[in-house]
Amino acid sequence: MGAGQPTIFSIAERAGVSIASVSRVLNGVGARRDTVERVERAAAELGYVPNAVARSLKGGRTRQLTFAMPDIGNPVYVAMVRAIQAVTKAAGYRLLLHSTDAVVEDELAVLRSLGDRTSDGLIICPIRITDAHVEALRTAAGPVVVIGSLPDGVPVDSVRADSVAGAALAVRHLHETGRRRIAFVNGPSDTVPGGNRDAGYRAALDDCGLVYDPDLVVHTDFGIESGAEATDRLLAARPDAVFCANDQLALGAARALHARGLRIPEDVAVAGMDDSVLAQAGWPPLTSVDLGSTERGRRAADLLLRRLDTPEAATPSSTTAPPRLVVRASTGPASTDS
Repeated sequence: MGAGQPTIFSIAERAGVSIASVSRVLNGVGARRDTVERVERAAAELGYVPNAVARSLKGGRTRQLTFAMPDIGNPVYVAMVRAIQAVTKAAGYRLLLHSTDAVVEDELAVLRSLGDRTSDGLIICPIRITDAHVEALRTAAGPVVVIGSLPDGVPVDSVRADSVAGAALAVRHLHETGRRRIAFVNGPSDTVPGGNRDAGYRAALDDCGLVYDPDLVVHTDFGIESGAEATDRLLAARPDAVFCANDQLALGAARALHARGLRIPEDVAVAGMDDSVLAQAGWPPLTSVDLGSTERGRRAADLLLRRLDTPEAATPSSTTAPPRLVVRASTGPASTDS
């Protein structure tokens, strides 16, 4: 045969079977064992490499899955990537990564791209859920799993963190260490994580008999620099603890306190959320709430593979990864169990 990419025609000729038989084997539709062996041997001898896009357009699978996240630089999503890839790779899938920067239109475009058949399914982590998200999820051309909270009635599999309970764990721990002016550096209030963490903070203050003080609360972006700037502003209200909505904000808070010559935790305690690698890298190491990033990634991958295997399953699955408080030197030991 001449040079160039082998085709199903040349494979059929080499294997001594029909073109239809080659097509069935390469698309995983099913064929007799001896036919499969002959086709696979011929394909290997000819150096055949299947075109995933062409196969998907013909109704087969690309063996590719997509994970769309808000921030590829956030260690939380890196942990999810590792967990998702461990599951999907074992199942024979390649994982494609996409960073949306939490831009709604980018998230919607990723959802709509399932119609292009370049990916068999999608795991997505939107931090805002708009009406457009709900509509795109309802009409998605392929299976989707959301890592995050969804409104009731959205027919999509999901895995969520209990951020409300997680934030409450951190605030109650700070109260148990004797803190009474517990400041809160939160993310944007219009995001699902921001809203849930705010609810947990307020509920825990009430449980501890503390009054909500707006002077002790700042909403900002989920980043280290933002955490430092927000904490610097909060110091005028003389907090004895700073609870931050993620570990990036908490690292920024620690930086601001060090710059002011304040000791952690003697002068001001600091606690974060996510228990990412940043928590252990901080000085002192940060107390943080583990929201199960690895577990959420693993569960999401399992759900997506199950949906691919049984697309007709009617009832969406929704699971929650429980939070866990990890106490380190930035707050000191609690006086009672957390």
